[in-house]
Amino acid sequence: MKKLKRSARLVEMTQYLLSRPHTLIPLTTFAERYGAAKSSISEDLVIIKEVFEDEGMGELLTLAGAAGGVKFIPKMPKSQALAFAEELCSQLQQKDRILPGGYLYMSDLLGEPSLMNEAGKIFATAFADQEIDVVMTVETKGIPLAYATGAQLNLPVVLVRRDHQVTEGSAVSINYVSGSHKSIHTMSLSRRALKEKSKVLIVDDFMKAGGTIQGMVDLLAEFDAEVAGVGVLVESGEVDTEERLLHDYVSLATLTGVDAKTKEIGVKPGNYFTKN
Repeated sequence: MKKLKRSARLVEMTQYLLSRPHTLIPLTTFAERYGAAKSSISEDLVIIKEVFEDEGMGELLTLAGAAGGVKFIPKMPKSQALAFAEELCSQLQQKDRILPGGYLYMSDLLGEPSLMNEAGKIFATAFADQEIDVVMTVETKGIPLAYATGAQLNLPVVLVRRDHQVTEGSAVSINYVSGSHKSIHTMSLSRRALKEKSKVLIVDDFMKAGGTIQGMVDLLAEFDAEVAGVGVLVESGEVDTEERLLHDYVSLATLTGVDAKTKEIGVKPGNYFTKN
């Protein structure tokens, strides 16, 4: 039990909630933690709720009843998300990112914790109303984004391997067709990694035609699991609609073109900002 001044209690309660998103916390937890009456705790939560909403940090939901409590739902306002997307586009347009073959270097951005945390919060906002059990991605570059999203949703992360590892135990493997190169690849998932009938949010760092993500969708079918949503940091806008293997997804940025000769890179905010 901690005896704190109200100002200090408000700070600690706020941190407690921020570090436990999507977790139902009974009022008795705070009352016992600070040796305060539930009525005082309720007044504190009203103040915290107002700050969360005014600052665009998210929602603080109150559930009544004996089994009730409060639950913090991280959310980012569309205006703040758009500012993030525009900054992401600006960084992606740096001329020295162009690699041979018209590819873009993105590893530095994917390794930036603050940037990934912001992207994860946008995905957590986009899929806040979905029932989700786990976040999934394929190794390796999508891993930071998946963990950032999982942290905001307070969910575990499942990694799909391109090559089966003996340390994973028995696994389910499938072949899939690369949407861009039409070549055959293999991906696998440990049988212990995912429970049957799980609801899965798939996230990935880049999508061209969607072959890899469609492979993950097909792999989930082997576990009788359900796709709750798909989030992509950057998508290619140069793929014809007929060639795209996936159509229901959320993207934060769209790569519209790469000119290796002029070093011009076209990037704009993704479809998250055009969806209703």
